[in-house]
Amino acid sequence: MMKKQCVLCIVIVFFFFQYLHPSQAMSLHEKIPNHLGTKDISVSIRDLETGELLYTKNGDIGMKPASTLKLLTSASALHVLGQQHQFATEVYIDGKVNNGELQGNLYVKGKGDPTFQKKHFFQIADILKLLGIYSVRGNLYGDDFYFNGEALSPGVSKEDESFYYASRISALTMSPDGDYDAGTLIVHVIPTSIGNKPIIQTEPNDSGMILLNYAMTVPSNNKNTIEIIRKYHSNEVVISGNIPLGASHKDWVTLYDPTLNTLEALKITLEEEGIAFYETSVVRKSVPKNATLIYRKQSPPLKYINHTFLKLSNNSIADILVKTMGQKVYGNGNFENGLKVIQQYGKDLGLKMEQWKFEDGSGISHYNRTTANELTNLLVKVQEEPFFPIFFSSLPVGGDTNRQIGGSLRERYLGEHLKNRVFAKTGHITGVYTLAGYVKANSGKMYAFAIMTQYQTTNKIKDIDKVVESIIEQY
Repeated sequence: MMKKQCVLCIVIVFFFFQYLHPSQAMSLHEKIPNHLGTKDISVSIRDLETGELLYTKNGDIGMKPASTLKLLTSASALHVLGQQHQFATEVYIDGKVNNGELQGNLYVKGKGDPTFQKKHFFQIADILKLLGIYSVRGNLYGDDFYFNGEALSPGVSKEDESFYYASRISALTMSPDGDYDAGTLIVHVIPTSIGNKPIIQTEPNDSGMILLNYAMTVPSNNKNTIEIIRKYHSNEVVISGNIPLGASHKDWVTLYDPTLNTLEALKITLEEEGIAFYETSVVRKSVPKNATLIYRKQSPPLKYINHTFLKLSNNSIADILVKTMGQKVYGNGNFENGLKVIQQYGKDLGLKMEQWKFEDGSGISHYNRTTANELTNLLVKVQEEPFFPIFFSSLPVGGDTNRQIGGSLRERYLGEHLKNRVFAKTGHITGVYTLAGYVKANSGKMYAFAIMTQYQTTNKIKDIDKVVESIIEQY
């Protein structure tokens, strides 16, 4: 009798494990090697078809998401603003034109366009000339009132304020490059001769910033120690350190006041193009009703901007999207209202928004929180959205060294067995390393995953990549 009972138990156990998902039948250490350590880490893996949690470790513990928060910002913006949404920048004039002179004012109105660049300044110069305007005897006004509230998201620290990833957000802004790093200036340092100061060049131009050159050209065998910092709460940029002969150096620095700096950059360009200004002040002012629209520049549709946003983890675009959503839904283009829109979208999508806490759209704040299980929940549910193909194609692709495809994952997953299998958003702020997205396992099946670490004293990127490689191999 005892023997029959034992056989029956074995049969029951056999069938129990047969019908259990393989990941449930294996121990934690067999399925996901403990590469990350045991403290302040979280992992979540879901079946994309059913949404079932296949594996979780600390999956419901609130963690700092860093830039994986952009996944929710992106989905919210594509839903609320629409794939075809375009940002606009407009130019108006008032007064009369006499003998080639505008006896009135020039107005530039912004609606958050991160793609406004110097090439568009040239277009404005051409329009003015077509209208017979070669000089302006009036003021240059900037209308940036489409957005309101704080220019800096709450999570930006005093120490970070100079750096490109912490730029001020204005409805009237410009980008010095094709990455759309809105609200920044590129500074080039070019060596001259030993013992002399290097040449400083800026893109699009100095834009009304004050450049203080304390750098020195040194022999070619010396170390490049150039540092470019904007003084806190100032439009002064200090360039210091040594630049070796034969070397070059460039860096991005944030504009102190994107609205006024954009106007200054435009004014300098117009002057270079032969348009003179007399008795001209550069200030903020709303466009009056009697002004005449002479130029309207529209950005590429959001579906294209979203590509740059996620591939390159662009913080300024994140917070421009937040403010734009606040303006569209509540008529107030500020962080508070934009974040309310994101909260509501998450709730409507079926996320557990009580497990999401955020004070920006970029993930830069250390006060942001969500869980690994909620990140994978988002990744599963967003598949049903009509914009999902755009969302998915905007994710960095592991192992693809083309910057426009691999993005922030272009130097990771380079092994032939790993290339083009990871489609995910990276995240990093001090002590925090995260990754969330989709992975194609050896079975040929795709899974949603999220790996989060915080309060770390060492770089966890390689450890995260080992966990992802384990998912590929084991599932």
